[in-house]
Amino acid sequence: MTVARKGKRWIEEWDPEDAAFWAGGGERIARRNLWFSVLSEHIGFSVWSLWSVMVLFMGPEYGVDPAGKFFLVAIPTLVGGVLRVPYTFAVARFGGRNWTVMSAALLLVPTVAAAFVITPGTSYTTFMVVAALTGVGGGNFASSMTNINAFFPLHRKGWALGLNAGGGNIGVPVVQLLGLLVIGTAGAAHPRIVLGVYLPLIVLAALCAALFMDNLAPVTNDTGAAKEAARDPQTWIMSLLYIGTFGSFIGYSFAFGLVLQNQFARTPLQAASLTFIGPLLGSLVRPVGGWLADRFGGARITLGTFAAMAVATGVVIAASVRESLPVFLVGFIALFVLSGLGNGSTYKMIPAVFHAKAVSRGLAGEAAAAYGRRLSGAAMGLIGAVGALGGLGINLAFRQAFATAGSGTPAFVSFLACYALCAAVTWVVYLRPTAPEPAATDEAQRPAYAEV
Repeated sequence: MTVARKGKRWIEEWDPEDAAFWAGGGERIARRNLWFSVLSEHIGFSVWSLWSVMVLFMGPEYGVDPAGKFFLVAIPTLVGGVLRVPYTFAVARFGGRNWTVMSAALLLVPTVAAAFVITPGTSYTTFMVVAALTGVGGGNFASSMTNINAFFPLHRKGWALGLNAGGGNIGVPVVQLLGLLVIGTAGAAHPRIVLGVYLPLIVLAALCAALFMDNLAPVTNDTGAAKEAARDPQTWIMSLLYIGTFGSFIGYSFAFGLVLQNQFARTPLQAASLTFIGPLLGSLVRPVGGWLADRFGGARITLGTFAAMAVATGVVIAASVRESLPVFLVGFIALFVLSGLGNGSTYKMIPAVFHAKAVSRGLAGEAAAAYGRRLSGAAMGLIGAVGALGGLGINLAFRQAFATAGSGTPAFVSFLACYALCAAVTWVVYLRPTAPEPAATDEAQRPAYAEV
């Protein structure tokens, strides 16, 4: 299938690193595309996290035990993570605006399907299949971030990507707030009200993308860049760090309500009244993480974030052992806030890391910027996919912990080890001082990662 790359919604020339171009209208176009990208991604995240809300409506009459519910909320994470790879390449294949329309419209499929099956007596297999369909909402993140990455200059990417991702992430607490509202007013027997609210919003997102977004003709798929990014160790190092930040955010977002119900015996209404707080705060601070990374360097912010997440996890473990809900909430919500900051800083690091590599190879100016855009755009899909799979790991760890120990404490211990590893990797790879090598050639020079 060949997509025509000319027409009213196609921009033939795009050079955001040119200050005159940027000031002469480029910034206005980029911002317009950013706002409508945020809307579509926001709805995508809400659909992706739909079953973290649906399980709160599933009482004993559904016949699904706690382990089964943890697996239900894990399935969308797996599918969404896998879909992020093809979604990344879809932007160049179809155009950012065109793919946003298509990907938004696809959200109707899992939403309508959930409305048909969410009733007692439905088989667990059917629930798993329909929950898996919501993974398309997770795929939206990769295409949205790849698209917006192409619109903005390097010195504004942290802010733009942070805002795009943060606005999308807020879709998680919004659908959870809606679930709370429905449970608190209509009762736990009416989950279809939540689904009914989202159907027109999905249509609105698709229409807005069609009317107000643009395609960038210069953005094309580069198979060579994808292979080069897959072979580059930096792609996999950044994937590990993104598991620690975004994997934590999405995994905790999906599991929070179930942890409260099973570890602290909260009712669905009580759990729903608390679950939205962490994802909301984590989403709001993601742009702050990107802004801090723009100002102080993504590696520095990321290292501090992982260190603080380790401390917060220690608080959660202590509260879990002592069965102290107030202290548990303080520690758990701190994890959400810190993971949000880390989301912003790690995503800012991706284009900066590859730009630093270009400079270390003797490139400068537009040549260095072009190399960074080429490799970072290809790497983002892989990094986003692997990072999302961290959420799968979190939910499976909770499932195993509750099945064997009746508590989430063993899972939190494993998370603490993960944050310690991520902090160590960040320091060793990006911040540890190294002695200069006078005889090193340009190709052998160590990139100045401390500034990424």
